[in-house]
Amino acid sequence: VQLQAYGGGLVQAGGSLRLSCAASGRTFSNYVMGWFRQAPGKEREFVAVINVIVFDTYYADSVKGRFTISRDNDKKTVYLQMNSLKPEDTAVYYCAATRTRNSSDVSRYDYWGQGTLVTVSS
Repeated sequence: VQLQAYGGGLVQAGGSLRLSCAASGRTFSNYVMGWFRQAPGKEREFVAVINVIVFDTYYADSVKGRFTISRDNDKKTVYLQMNSLKPEDTAVYYCAATRTRNSSDVSRYDYWGQGTLVTVSS
């Protein structure tokens, strides 16, 4: 699976952005998809994950209630709708694919997109 994330940009605090991650390959629907982020000088951290079949989701506490992950298997795309953005959400955002349900562990993900930068100004 090859992944390409896009949709990042500069937004004011309180604003919204929607990230997209387009996948290639025939088995996208079989993969659990996650979003991670990495701020300057910090480790990559889990943001959200969406599972296969039932499309249930799981979020980091820091984004719960503000971010929504979704997927469209026909379009082979996973989305991250980000609302009420805060300056601390500033980071490079990565999408990734894994076979492990509900995984928030970076090491469990097999495929990664190139990242898209989100900058939230105060």
